[in-house]
This record gives sequence, C-alpha cells and structure tokens, in this order.
Amino acid sequence: MTGSSRIRRRLAVCALGTVGIGAPAFTQTAATPRPASASSLATQPAGEWHNYAADSRSSKYSPLDQIDRTNAHQLQVAWRWKSIDHGLAARHEGIFPPSVFQNTPMMRDGRVLVATGIGAAALDPATGEILWTWDPFADEAPRNTGRLSVRGGVTWNDGSRQRLFFNGNGRLTALDAATGTLDAEFGEGGRIDMLDAGQGVRRRQYFWTSAPVVCGDVIVLGESTSDAWSRRRNPPGMIRGYDARTGALRWRFNIIPEPDEFGFDTWESAEAAQAGAANVWTWMSCDQELGMVYAATSTPSNDWYGGHRPGKGLFAESILALDAGTGERQWHFQAVHHGLWDFDFPAAPVLADIVVDGKPIKALAQPSKQAFLYVFDRETGEPVWPIFELPVPPSDVPGEQAWPTQPHPTWPLPYDLQGLAISDLIDFTPELRAMALEYVSRYRIGPIFQPPTLIEGPDARPTIQVPGAVGGTNWNGAALDPETNVLYLPSVTVPAILGLRPPPDPARSNLRYRVDLSEADGYEWAALPNGLPITKPPYGRLTAIDLDTGEHLWMVPNGDGPRDHPALAHLDLPPLGQQGRVSALVTKTLVFLADGSDAMVVQPAAAGSRTFRAYDKTNGQVVSEMELPAGVSGAPMTYFHEGRQYIVMAISGTGSEGELLALALPEAPAASAP
Repeated sequence: MTGSSRIRRRLAVCALGTVGIGAPAFTQTAATPRPASASSLATQPAGEWHNYAADSRSSKYSPLDQIDRTNAHQLQVAWRWKSIDHGLAARHEGIFPPSVFQNTPMMRDGRVLVATGIGAAALDPATGEILWTWDPFADEAPRNTGRLSVRGGVTWNDGSRQRLFFNGNGRLTALDAATGTLDAEFGEGGRIDMLDAGQGVRRRQYFWTSAPVVCGDVIVLGESTSDAWSRRRNPPGMIRGYDARTGALRWRFNIIPEPDEFGFDTWESAEAAQAGAANVWTWMSCDQELGMVYAATSTPSNDWYGGHRPGKGLFAESILALDAGTGERQWHFQAVHHGLWDFDFPAAPVLADIVVDGKPIKALAQPSKQAFLYVFDRETGEPVWPIFELPVPPSDVPGEQAWPTQPHPTWPLPYDLQGLAISDLIDFTPELRAMALEYVSRYRIGPIFQPPTLIEGPDARPTIQVPGAVGGTNWNGAALDPETNVLYLPSVTVPAILGLRPPPDPARSNLRYRVDLSEADGYEWAALPNGLPITKPPYGRLTAIDLDTGEHLWMVPNGDGPRDHPALAHLDLPPLGQQGRVSALVTKTLVFLADGSDAMVVQPAAAGSRTFRAYDKTNGQVVSEMELPAGVSGAPMTYFHEGRQYIVMAISGTGSEGELLALALPEAPAASAP
C-alpha cells in the first residue's frame, strides 16, 4: 500500500461512519532538548537486563536466541526463589506482604537483582541462591508502605559504583549492588525521604509501585496516589528528578500546574486546579541521546465525575516529554480532555527508530486503555499519522461539562474493541444472543467516550463502558522488536458497568456525585447471568503492529478463555482469549506471554491461569506452552549466564506466595551470547 493510499484509508476510518473529521489534535512544542551526559550512555550487554522493561526505551526486548521455536517446548524449571517479603512481614509488626508479587528482576554484573515490594535481594543467576538480602526496617520503623506491590527497580553503574535504585517505605533507596548495603554517598545515608516537605510534598498520601528510570545522570520517578472516589482533592501528581550520584533534587514538574505555570488556565477555576491525582503511576522511558524523559499521566480526581474541575485539565491523561537535566517541558500531548473514564495511561511509552514512507523518525509509541496506539515523533511531538479531534457524546449528569471532542488516532487502527453495539454481542447460540440482548437493554451503550450515567430513579440506566478501566492495555504494556520495528500488544476486552450516585454520606464525601463501588451498577464488570462475557471473542489478545507502516500484521487470542463453559463446551470452539493482565517478552526468536495470575486486583473473577506460552513472532502461532506452579504476576525477563539462557518471571496467585521462577533448556548448548 502506498503512502497516499494509506492516508486515504486512514481518513476513511477516522470518519467512523457517524461523525465528521475535526481539526488535528493539539500538540505543544517547546525548546530543543539538550543531550544527556555521556557518562550514562553505557551499552547494555546482550545477555543482561538493566531496567524494569529491559532498557530505558521500555522495549522488553532481548537479542538472545538460544531458546527458539525448535526447542521452546523443552523449557523446564531451572530454579525457584521465594520472595523474602513474607519473612520480613512476620519479623516486623504492622507489615503485610503484597497480595500479588509483581516484581520484574534485573540482571547485571553477574547478579539477579530484585526489589521485592518490602525489601531487596541479589541472587545467583545460575541457581537462584541468595547472595544478599536487605531489610529496610532493620534501622527504621515502617511507614507509608502503601500497597507494597513494587514492580521493580533500576540498576546504575558509572564505572566505579554499582547501585540498585528502588522505592519503598516512602523512600528512594540506593543499595550497593555488590554487597546489598546502603550507599552512603547517595542522599542521607543511602536514602531520600520522598514524603518530606522539602521535596515538594504538600500531602503525604503517596506510594510507589513502578520502577524509576535513570536518564543521563538523573534518576526520574513519579508516584501513585489512591483514586479519589470520595473526595475532590487527592495529592497532586508530580515528577521529580534526582542526581543519580548524590541524590540531590534537581527539579520537580507539577503535572497539575501552579497558578504561574503553563497550562493552569486549562483548569478554568482555582478550585479545579486543586483537583488531585493526574500522577505518573507507571514507569517512564528515556532517550539517552536526546536527554529526554517521557512520562504518561493519569486521570485527575474524581475518576468518573468532573463537575468540580471544568476544563481540559492539562497535563492529566497526557504524554509529557521533559528535559531530563532540567525538568523543562519539551512537548506534550493530551489524549483525553476532562477525563471521565479512568483512561489514564497505564504503561510507559515505547521508543522506536522507525522509517515511514522512506523517512527515518525517532518515534514514541504509546499503548492505552482506549486500545488506541498513539505514535509521535519523540523529538518534536508531532504525530506520525494524523490524530483528529472528533465529537463525542455529551454528558447529561447535572453539573458535568464533558469536553465535546476527543483525540482519535487515524492510524494504526484500534487493536481492541472500542464502544459497544448490538453487533458486538455474543452469538454462539440463539439462547446466548437472546440473553445478551436482554442484558444490555438495561444499560446505555454506545461509542467509545460514552460518558458515565447518573443512577437516580427507576428508569435510570448505567453505562456499559468499552474499553473498561483495565483496558485495552493496562500496566503490563507492550514489547518491541527493535530489529523489525514490530510492536507486540497484549490487550483485553472487559466491558464495565459505570453509574454515578450522590454520596450516601455527605459528611464523608464532598463530591456531588461519585461511583459507589459497594453497590451494584456502581462499577462492576459486565457479564451474562451465567458468567460468560457479553461480547464476541477474543476476550484477550496479542496483536502485532508494524511501526514502519502502521499495519496490523496479525492478531491471535491469548489463552483458552471460557470455551469449556457449560454453555459452550459442546461447540468445540477454538481458543477465545482470557481476560488476565499479561506482559510480553520479546527475544530475537519468539514472543513469550502468559495467561496472568488469578490474584491480580481489578480484573474479572475468571481471569488468569497458570499457562505460559511461546509465540512465533511472524504469525502468532503457539509453538509451546507449559503449566507453571502459579500464574505469572509480573513481566517476564531473560538473561544469559555461563552459556545458558534463562527466562525469569514473578509468579503468585490464590493460595500461593510470591516467588521468582526461572526457566531454561535442560542442557546449555555450546552457543554463546550474541
């Protein structure tokens, strides 16, 4: 397909048959970035894994090829390591281990390094035997431990010092990677108090789940806050940059602008600008050569009612490109204006160097809950393919001022179901079709960006939101093969019921309306009375998109899904895909993807299993699958050590404690790492 014909096709798709094409979505460009310090641009050896997502570009890619389609079926357990969190929790009063072990370890300088959620450890890469462990409560009391589900850390090496950075107990900690002791040259004795007022904190209800990123000589991190379902104000989001050597605070970027900062006027009132959240709770990406860090932000409080925060609300639900050395905004793109859907960006942007119609582009590809893939020139913020502002349905909730348009990428095409129509309903049998029709008759359905509904009176109908708040894509993100520029996107189809009510106890909530999670039709997953999904499959999928062309190469269901359900078992259906939260790992030869843990929070009850698969990268064919002791609850990684390639992942689930599981071939072939 030629470039001009692709554009014509994109514009035809953009029209969507019901709405016209608006003006291109707004992108703000600022100053030219400065290059990062050369001291931090060390090349990662092919057999190591230095960051949560492999590298600072969030590729989740390794060039290792010892495990391939001819032998992946021979994978077996090489070692298992039980997380130290349960032992630490038993040792210290008031500490509880995370219900789901979500950590992705790293491998550097001959050590597997893991930030567990409570403590940290280093393991022997060949055996999983402990080299050292670190207990944060050996010298200080527990505090602000948050949800404890720390997904990872980041390694750093300037040639003389080797550090493991991670968040926990309200602190940014630097350990000597060789010994597991606090590095006294960083911060105050190896730690920085992230909740200290001197760091810009006005309210202390922050915690940290995602790994920081080191960009040049600066370690950059955001934070998590509890979603404000009851109150107008939550702690406001911010991004902070610290000197990776000394721990000195270099800069702070306010995601909700202060009165004298760019974007403050988009909140349209001082009260609106006091809304909270709009934070960066996922990890970030960095272009080391450009010296730019890329952050994806979340929904402002309250997630589903914005009557008290009129306006677009920069920089919520946006992509931010910042100068890593100064924190100055280089460009931004807001994907959701005045968010009402909890469509926060849950995963880091993926950085790729692509060639579009013969033109080299330093690109950024952002997965989303919306199942849009937003693709930009990461130097300038210009969309690689047109993004248009299109009209969306208005809100009829009193006091709500829904934004009349939302950005719609024209290319690549959406990679999961958007909106809900009668034609999308399950239809394996006439009985199921009739059940689905009766079910949705009680709700409001429509296109993506259908606003929440007020549930008052006997005739009120809640909205069925598609995608729901788990996506599309959630924190598991995407994986990129940088040699082919093919992006692999796991996603799920999980419609959600969304309804607003006045708070039952006004003394405990200052919102006019809120989602009541304790009542039916407040926020729950849409499902038929027999438990089956209301839509046609696939319910979980893996999609391969060529970033050079924007074309979908293939899509396959991930997992069996409910095909053994009593209402379906007699039909002998193929895999339908399952709705678990899963992360992809890409190597030179294969794509690895699990079904996800059954213990993940905020997912349908039937989601997850213990299956782990290897897919052919060229066509999505399953080349091997195996059952694990528990479901995979963290993003898999891989490394090469003493002639053997290992794949390591966190597993945990109902009835099983968190642990790391390493897979390898029975005997290491003679090949060496690339």
